[in-house]
Amino acid sequence: MACAFSRPGRFRQDGSGSVAVITALVFPILIGGMALGAEASFWYLSQRKLQQIGDLAVYAAAVQKRSGRDETAMHGAAVTAAHASGLDAGADELTLHPSPVSGAFAGRDDAVEVRLVRQQERYFSLIYSDRPVTMSARAVAQIREGADACVLALDPSGGGAITVSGSSSITFDGCDVAANSAAKDAFDMQGGRAELTTGCVSTVGGADITSNLTMRDCASPRTEAPAVRDPYADVPEPPTGLTCERQAKVGSGNGVPRVVPTTQLPDGTKVKCYQGGPSIKGDVTFDPGLYVIEGGTLSINANSRVFGEGVTFHLRGGASLAFNGGASIDLTAPATGPYAGLLFFGSRDDSGVDHTINGSAGSRLAGAVYLPSGSLGYSGNFTGSGGCTQIVARRVEFTGNSTLDVDCTAAGTRRIAVRQTIALVE
Repeated sequence: MACAFSRPGRFRQDGSGSVAVITALVFPILIGGMALGAEASFWYLSQRKLQQIGDLAVYAAAVQKRSGRDETAMHGAAVTAAHASGLDAGADELTLHPSPVSGAFAGRDDAVEVRLVRQQERYFSLIYSDRPVTMSARAVAQIREGADACVLALDPSGGGAITVSGSSSITFDGCDVAANSAAKDAFDMQGGRAELTTGCVSTVGGADITSNLTMRDCASPRTEAPAVRDPYADVPEPPTGLTCERQAKVGSGNGVPRVVPTTQLPDGTKVKCYQGGPSIKGDVTFDPGLYVIEGGTLSINANSRVFGEGVTFHLRGGASLAFNGGASIDLTAPATGPYAGLLFFGSRDDSGVDHTINGSAGSRLAGAVYLPSGSLGYSGNFTGSGGCTQIVARRVEFTGNSTLDVDCTAAGTRRIAVRQTIALVE
């Protein structure tokens, strides 16, 4: 009987061996699980870092877009910001879309999209697979509109890109003035008598002001602000090779009280070309169309009265504007078509050309005075009343009494957007 009761003891002794076997089988799985968990945490942190890189990259691209840079500049800024933030040029891929291709902002021109793809190398989890882990991130930044400007100086470096001098009294109704110059005196008010009232003054550089500057929307000038995009930078210049006539004088006193475009471009625009002029004296009306001035000076003499609706004057070959004081001017740009909103359009190749606009009270320029490579002197008792007047030139100087209005609802002009902000939206 004693021998029969001894067998359970032997079974208990044999059980210790089975625990060792189970432990040997489970332990590698336990270690592998712990390793996979640790690496999964690393993957999560790597994904978070990749998203952060995408956010910084898309913000840098949006800054370039806000200033009017092209896709190449946007991509370069995004890549630079991404590499500085930890993007691996060998293992990571960056794709930029100037307008998002998906999401809530797809197709919008006021947004930018960046996509990142990373092939994350494995470490502990190599026991499961030797293929890298694919990670991706996507970021979208939106450029949000702030206010409108009616004066923009494009000079990137010169002092006094916008100058208000003499005894001028200038009022910009409902709009800002902006200078893209990085000079410390990009905006310059000279003397103690010049007065300026505007929404806000913005400069890439600095501003030299007097106590006669009144700003409705800013406590002080916005210095070191982002450059403002040239709203007409993509407008193509009219074709060359036009047949031009030499008409030294135009006006009622010279038997030409009405000017009619004589030819038509392939896009349907009616055009008339002048070589070296013309000089306007007396009363004259310009019919709708494009007027190309090659060389010389488009001058409007004192006491002349000039009218025109749906007209654009393109200046090239060194042609300049010279509107004398006392002239009455009532001109309106086309609201539609390839030159919509452009009243005067200076060639981008005509650097250093000086233009002068003097006008009498009640004169009206409804449209944009666009002289991207020239300097404009805006003087005289010019009110620009009853319409929208924009000035976009390399340099602008105000020396007389003027009032500009930015109510451009029906003028066909493009916005000069200032005080824009950038927000990460996706």
